[in-house]
Amino acid sequence: MRRARATQTREPTIALINIVFLMLVFFMVAGTLAQPLDGDLNLVQTADLEGRAPPDTLVVHADGRLSYRGTTQSSAAAYVAGLSEEERKSIRLVPDRDLPARVLVDLTRELRGEGAERVLLVTERGLK
Repeated sequence: MRRARATQTREPTIALINIVFLMLVFFMVAGTLAQPLDGDLNLVQTADLEGRAPPDTLVVHADGRLSYRGTTQSSAAAYVAGLSEEERKSIRLVPDRDLPARVLVDLTRELRGEGAERVLLVTERGLK
């Protein structure tokens, strides 16, 4: 009776190479692959700009008051009723930083219920 020859098992190096390659691709995509800016380039500074709401937005103050172009609105329904069919497609809303989230969610639901197709929130970063 002959003894079966022991076969040597090789380590799966192909799988390891594939993982390393995928990690390389991930970090290339996740990182910035852009040319660096010229060293003598000075970028514009916007720190001193005053951020203010665009004139065609509904502003919601911290106490829940609504204003549009400087005039106080009695309710979201009255605001939407004064809009044309084209303006109802996309309503821009600028909430105060101190406005409770629950009030903001309720207001957006009310605007959608009154016929607004989309309600866009304008934030501080969007104003600058």
